[in-house]
Amino acid sequence: MSEPSPFQHSRAYRWRRFLNWFPLGLTYAFLYMGRYNLTVAKNALGDLMTKEDFGLIFGAGTITYAFAFLINGPLTDRIGGKKAILISSLGSAVMNVIMGILVYMQVMGQKSAHLLLPFCILYSLNMYFQSFGAVSIVKVNANWFHVKERGVFGGIFGILISLGIYFAFDWGFAIWQATKATVDIKLGFVQQILRNLLGIEGSAVDQTWWLFYIPAATLAVFFVIELLLLRDKPSQAGFTDFDTADASSGEANKPFQLGEILKRILTNKIILTIAAIEFCTGVLRNGVMHWYPIFAKEEIKLAADHFLRERWGLILMVAGVFGGILAGYLSDKVFGSRRGPVAALLYGGMIAFTITMSFVLYTNPYYLGLVVGLMSLCVIGTHGVLSGTSTMDFGGRRAAATAVGLIDGFVYLGTGVQSIALGFLTTKSWSFWPPFLIPFSILGLILALKIWHAYPQGKGGK
Repeated sequence: MSEPSPFQHSRAYRWRRFLNWFPLGLTYAFLYMGRYNLTVAKNALGDLMTKEDFGLIFGAGTITYAFAFLINGPLTDRIGGKKAILISSLGSAVMNVIMGILVYMQVMGQKSAHLLLPFCILYSLNMYFQSFGAVSIVKVNANWFHVKERGVFGGIFGILISLGIYFAFDWGFAIWQATKATVDIKLGFVQQILRNLLGIEGSAVDQTWWLFYIPAATLAVFFVIELLLLRDKPSQAGFTDFDTADASSGEANKPFQLGEILKRILTNKIILTIAAIEFCTGVLRNGVMHWYPIFAKEEIKLAADHFLRERWGLILMVAGVFGGILAGYLSDKVFGSRRGPVAALLYGGMIAFTITMSFVLYTNPYYLGLVVGLMSLCVIGTHGVLSGTSTMDFGGRRAAATAVGLIDGFVYLGTGVQSIALGFLTTKSWSFWPPFLIPFSILGLILALKIWHAYPQGKGGK
């Protein structure tokens, strides 16, 4: 029997695929909430966590995340994406609980030691478990999506990232405000219910530890959902596996061999170039996403209920949704499922916006908000189409997790570099912030142009 066209999937198959990737995507999004809650906690904790402390803690975590891929990428290719996401969600939930306990002890005066060292250790462990998230989502979906459908999936991947950022920043901000001892903004209906359930009214201190406990509880719920619903391959859900026409095409029955997989990845110039581009993406994405709310609090003096502070996550989500959809559409419909041209176009936009950022830094906060929002549109779109899609294409189904591990590892090496550098530089002066980002946007464009014509070739043909 001939294999079905990638665009003739049955309605039952599409529905089961949705039940596979949608909860998996939400789990990935809530992992972001359990990762970037540190940024919200930094503002909530005030002097208990300085900018330099935050930069070192976040840097330690992201560098751990980057190097963890050397282990977790090949491990996920061996054990499968389902086991990987279960390890990720449960491990991150446990680490968030322990960080919450540490914050409780610090705030309640039961612990006088500085937060820096224990948080560096705990957040690094959290990020080790978090590193299973991206590799698992790509590993699973590499078996369910044909190469010519993956540009659209890259858009979906960007949307899921954006949703996670929304959960982290806006839900995190809402939790922070709802758990403060003294409320200085009008709380929403859900916030008031949360405040009543947790018995915050009359508290003598801000109960900041809930910024860690609530993401942990959410991840525990999704651990159970994934345990019941997720399947690594269509054949495990009662459907026929098919040739996805990626770099593993024609190798469906070939056994997993780590040495051969690593050789394929580490000698592939396209994958290595994508990794270098994504290093720049890590600098730019997190160099905007995490430092803008800190800048807004310190320099713009925005009120707690100001739109740009209260809805920063929503701004990033909208930017990411449009960036993801735009990148996916251009890749599949305009550039014939090539990813390089999309990355080049979006990096061209990032050059323009990082330069503009230098001129609007201390002007109207809405101008700066618009510029950094557009930067986020470009950088999340790039990240989705490269880390979320190119990894499947050029790594193939057999090596998808190892490929995304390498590439996402470079994203977080870039994140670690910017975290430590900007933690130091912005303590001296915020005027160093935009100039630090500009060279990385230029380098990203140069590298993206080098893979303009890249397209995966499997042994079984296109």
